[in-house]
Amino acid sequence: MGQSQFAILRFAKYKGPEISNIEAHNERTKENYASNPNIDKSRSHLNFHLIEPKGKYRRLAEQQIKEAGCRTRSDSVRLVEALVTATPEFFKCKKKAEIRAYFQEALDFIQQHQDPKTIIFAAVHMDEANPHMHLSFVPLTEDKRLSAKEIVENRKELVQWQDRFWEHMVKKYPDLERGESASKTGRDHIPPRVFKEMTRLTKQKAKLEELLAGVNAFNAKGKAAEIGDLLDKYIPAVGQMHTTLKKYNVAFTATAAENKKLKKKNEQLAESLDKATRESTLKKLADAKLHRDYEDALALLDRIPKEVLAEYMKKPEKGRVNAYGR
Repeated sequence: MGQSQFAILRFAKYKGPEISNIEAHNERTKENYASNPNIDKSRSHLNFHLIEPKGKYRRLAEQQIKEAGCRTRSDSVRLVEALVTATPEFFKCKKKAEIRAYFQEALDFIQQHQDPKTIIFAAVHMDEANPHMHLSFVPLTEDKRLSAKEIVENRKELVQWQDRFWEHMVKKYPDLERGESASKTGRDHIPPRVFKEMTRLTKQKAKLEELLAGVNAFNAKGKAAEIGDLLDKYIPAVGQMHTTLKKYNVAFTATAAENKKLKKKNEQLAESLDKATRESTLKKLADAKLHRDYEDALALLDRIPKEVLAEYMKKPEKGRVNAYGR
C-alpha cells in the first residue's frame, strides 16, 4: 500500500519590492539561485507556462490596480501567489503530459473562483525536487476592490479554498486526500495517515511495555541500553503525535462520561437511516480513541524506572523528555 497522496494549495502575499524577486525565481532569469540550491538547471528546459506573463509582474499588477481605480499604500498587497502541488507519491511514474493535466485542472479550479483576467501568470517547475505550479493574481474582488484580506486572508475563506480545491481535484484524481495546508487553516478533518501513525506508535508502546515489564532493581542498568534505543524513536514519535493532534484540533478534554454518551448514541443510531449523523458520531468516537491512545502513550513515559531514565539521559545529544511536549 502506497503512502498518502495529498493535493496541496498554499497562498503567499506580496506587497511591492519582493515581487521582482519572485519573478526572477519563477521565470528562471538568474544564473544562480543561492536562495534555492534545489534547482537543477539541467532540467530547467522541462519547465513550462500554462499562462505566459505579458510583461513584468509588478508593472502588470499596478496596471490592473490603476484600471480598477484602486488606491494603494506602500503596505497594500498587490499580488497573491498560489503554490499548487501534491505529495511526491502522487507524481511517481506520471508522464509530463499527465503532470501538465494535473496543473491545468488546478488552474481551471482557480479560474472558477478568481477572475481569470486578474491572473498574471502560471508557471510549472519541473527542475526541483517535486513538480509544482506558481500562479499569481492581483487580489481584486468582483466589485473591483483591492483586498487580499477578503480573498485569502481570513480563516473562513482559506478553509473554503481548501475544501473547494480538494472537492474539485478529487473528481479526476480520487486517490488524493485534503492537503496538509487545510489543517493549518483550522480544519478538523483528520486524514487516515494520522490513525496509521497512531497504530505504529501503539505498537512501539507495546514493545516498550514488554521491555519495562522485565526490569527490576538488579538488571535496570543492563536493560537501559536496549530501552534507550527504543526511546530514541518513541519519544520523538509521541512529540510528533502531540503536535499533529493539536494541529487537527483533536479535543484534549474528552472525558470518560462523554465517550460513554457517544457510544450510547452510536448504538441508538445503528438502526437509523440518518447516515450523516451516524458517520459524525463514529468520527467523534474515532477521534476520542485517538486522543485516548495518545494519552496512554504519554503516560507510559511516566512509568519508566528512574534508574533506566537516568542511564538514558546520559546518552549524548538527545531531545530527551521535553521532546514529548511537557
